[in-house]
Amino acid sequence: MKWTDVQEIAIALAEKHSDVDPRGIRFTDLYNWVRDLEGFDDDPKRSGEKILEAIQAAWIEEVE
Repeated sequence: MKWTDVQEIAIALAEKHSDVDPRGIRFTDLYNWVRDLEGFDDDPKRSGEKILEAIQAAWIEEVE
């Protein structure tokens, strides 16, 4: 999984952190949680605010 796999990441986060409301998550936590996902193997430096925003938005959509 890479940073650009936004939908796949959102699904994995929704499953792994089903008790979390993605609207209130801090980007530092989101960044760490994505990096900790099984199958994630992208360069940590390739992330940025835009990617994290897209992941958060997809996660919100996933849980609604």
